[in-house]
Amino acid sequence: MSLNVQEIKSFLPSDKPYKRYDSGGLYLLVKPNGSKLWQFKYRFGGIEKKMPFGAFPEIGLAEARKRRDRARISVADGIDPMRERKREKAKIRLGAENTFAVVANSYIEHKMVGEGRAEATLKKARWFLELLTPAIGNMPLDDLDPQMMLAALKKLEARGNLETAKKCRSFSSRVFRYGAALGLCKSDPTAILQGALITPKARHYAAILEPDKLGQLLRAIDDFECYPVTKLALKIAPHIFVRPGELRHGDWSELDWDKAIWTIPAGKMKARRTHAVPLSRQVLELFRELHSVTIGTGYMFPAFHTWKRPMSENTINASFRRMGFTKDEMTAHGFRSTASTLLNESGLWHPDAIERALAHGDSNAIRGTYNRGQY
Repeated sequence: MSLNVQEIKSFLPSDKPYKRYDSGGLYLLVKPNGSKLWQFKYRFGGIEKKMPFGAFPEIGLAEARKRRDRARISVADGIDPMRERKREKAKIRLGAENTFAVVANSYIEHKMVGEGRAEATLKKARWFLELLTPAIGNMPLDDLDPQMMLAALKKLEARGNLETAKKCRSFSSRVFRYGAALGLCKSDPTAILQGALITPKARHYAAILEPDKLGQLLRAIDDFECYPVTKLALKIAPHIFVRPGELRHGDWSELDWDKAIWTIPAGKMKARRTHAVPLSRQVLELFRELHSVTIGTGYMFPAFHTWKRPMSENTINASFRRMGFTKDEMTAHGFRSTASTLLNESGLWHPDAIERALAHGDSNAIRGTYNRGQY
């Protein structure tokens, strides 16, 4: 006889668990503590198995029978319902562990850090993740499709952040390729989105390109009153053409006083190649002066309040503004454009030598290898 609800409610606990059968392999297990648990008994591959369906009354009689019927259909189709349930649970658990945010963090902390990427590059990658997290951070990597990714990127675009949206797409693409390599997703849904985003207009860093105006800037730097480390950064920067981040993160251990060379390790360089900066006697003297006003170890250009952090990325640009040069006239990065323009116009230097001084690699990898020490 099949069970009915009133009968189930009347079952009282005993010293030992006991079973009360319904039909089709479904039964109720009544335990000494009073709990009543639905179970389904079936045979698969010649082996008797049991599958729990939950507790009564949370799972009613009608719902228990529905679950039994679905399980019986699976068995008839040659599918083990218990194994399928475990697989689904594992998939859900794996999805929670492999959300976009989790995989992106793994990509940054394991791959990018492991490859020795510059701290500025890591900081930017973490920022991209921070921007994307509200929209897709908690979604399993394999559930994300091109439309979801486009919607997330379009939100950034709508704020006018065209370049940021483009770079977030590129960052997401690297995360998906990393995830695919680990078997966490099948493909990169951002691959087809390149043409779907608005292409930002190229933006160039403001730079002084006229010799007379450059002279005005250099004289303004000489007359500028500020923190000694800032003053020396402003005086050294025009001599060596490095990027602002490379300048700020310079370490005294990288400078060879005898050979007058500052060797910036690959991990701090944009192109991931070690860069040697020859130092003229004038700039070497400036570095000696800088050495005397710092603790002489760690950062060459420490922050004002602590030796443990580098100078702020805004320090040099803020100094230009205080000197009266607007953001459309000159920037810290602009010294590289100034150097490239005036050195090339002078006709005194081989173009390849100028490119090496700017840490621009050879487009031909083999030629770049042979030309490495030529200049």
